[in-house]
Amino acid sequence: MIRDLVIYGDERLKQESDIVASVDDEIKTLIDDMFETMYSARGVGLAAVQIGVMKRVIVISVPDWDDDKKPDFKMALINPEITWHNEEMEILEEGCLSIPNIRDDVARFTHIKVKYMDTEGNNKEMNAYDYVAKVLQHEIDHTNGILFIDRLEAHQKRRLKRDLKELRNKYKK
Repeated sequence: MIRDLVIYGDERLKQESDIVASVDDEIKTLIDDMFETMYSARGVGLAAVQIGVMKRVIVISVPDWDDDKKPDFKMALINPEITWHNEEMEILEEGCLSIPNIRDDVARFTHIKVKYMDTEGNNKEMNAYDYVAKVLQHEIDHTNGILFIDRLEAHQKRRLKRDLKELRNKYKK
């Protein structure tokens, strides 16, 4: 089921999400709904908070930009946590389904390690590189109440201030 997106100005986006104790049918349905909502909105990642569910669940579906015949790198992560990162960062333009029509350059680590629980309730760890690492960092930030605009330099924030104020006023409930 496609769910409504939570938009900038909603205080839930600034709150930490709750840890998921175990994977049950409710979590599996949530994950299915998150994928459906993300695809409908043409995103590459989504955190549960972005549909108003305060749980540490994220989904990603990242295309292989070099080989369009390869399937997307698709996965759901429960309670994801970055346990390590390299020192190298890369700047890439980011946007967010919860902050429509606003994009800017954000520096992210190029290699991270993430521990998480899979959809079967197994504890796992993975290495992520480049674009997948960047998407994971963006979505994990959401579970910690951090938006990509919080990572911008002061001059970037000043440039976006008016647009963000208009967005907040438009969607504030």
